[in-house]
Amino acid sequence: MRYKVALIPGDGIGPELTETTLIVLDAVQKKTGLNLEFVRLEAGDACFEKRGVALPEETIEAIRNSHVCLKGPVGETAADVIVKLRMMFDLYANIRPIRSYPGVPCLRDDIDLVIVRENTEGLYKGFEFMVDDAAVCLRVITRRGCERIARMAFEMAIRRNKGMKVTAIHKANVMKKTCGLFAQVCREMARQYPNVTFNEQYVDAAAMRLIKEPQNYDVIVTTNMFGDILSDEAAQLIGGLGMAPGGNIGDEFAIFEPVHGSAPTRVGKHTANPCSMILASKMMLEWLGERYNDPLCLKSSELIDSGVTAALREGLTIPDFGGKLKTIEMGEAIAQKIMEMKI
Repeated sequence: MRYKVALIPGDGIGPELTETTLIVLDAVQKKTGLNLEFVRLEAGDACFEKRGVALPEETIEAIRNSHVCLKGPVGETAADVIVKLRMMFDLYANIRPIRSYPGVPCLRDDIDLVIVRENTEGLYKGFEFMVDDAAVCLRVITRRGCERIARMAFEMAIRRNKGMKVTAIHKANVMKKTCGLFAQVCREMARQYPNVTFNEQYVDAAAMRLIKEPQNYDVIVTTNMFGDILSDEAAQLIGGLGMAPGGNIGDEFAIFEPVHGSAPTRVGKHTANPCSMILASKMMLEWLGERYNDPLCLKSSELIDSGVTAALREGLTIPDFGGKLKTIEMGEAIAQKIMEMKI
């Protein structure tokens, strides 16, 4: 099967990461026979400066006509691009895997968890207004939103088959209605999955425990803003945002991306860590494999992960991690490792 991939290079270091990731995906296609067609699209700051709009209609239409979307980081117009796309395609789950890789400065070498963040509700709905001299923001939490994100978390725990544990993170002792509803629905969902261990933590305690005992987490499920903050905190445990891919996933479509910003101060230096976007492409292939029941996509996803692991283990990395490679050279090293593997 041929998969059409909507490709948004983004801003800042985005084009560098995109070209590096394409080198890795080209190696995977040569190795496995996977067939990917990339459709390059405009969106972000540069697009806004040139065309007066950050997310053109033809970009949206091209995404609709694709199987999946792979996106680089976007700068100041991020809210007008990825947040809008999340709402438009109802990508209600933000999936953030947090895993230790060899050769990377990690807090521990046994961290392997996933944060499942609700992606379309909460404070990020953008319902803000002024009342005289007071600024007000509405936090919208619905039963439907809680049910589907909780279900995805429990299903993921089963699919991972590692800790088989879901931790719901909230602040129901203070936000009794909004977080209270989220916690209640998670408890109800837990009764449908008796083989999965379920527990709850308040968000402030979880922020501490992520640093104290990250190895004890398997799948974390939480609301939009809490998930945004905790996932960045967790990324620092495994070497920073350069090691943190993300997926925006709905029932019918998905967009995968590195979760860091466009880093305009690093443009042209070619020292950015490309693993975030390369691992995002790994997530993309895994999603395609599951959605279309395609073992070739699943195998290709595994090859990317193995290639990244092999390169990092040998110190084939950027100066931030003690290596000597430029961004694109690291992609070439990962591609070479993939080509050397037996399948």
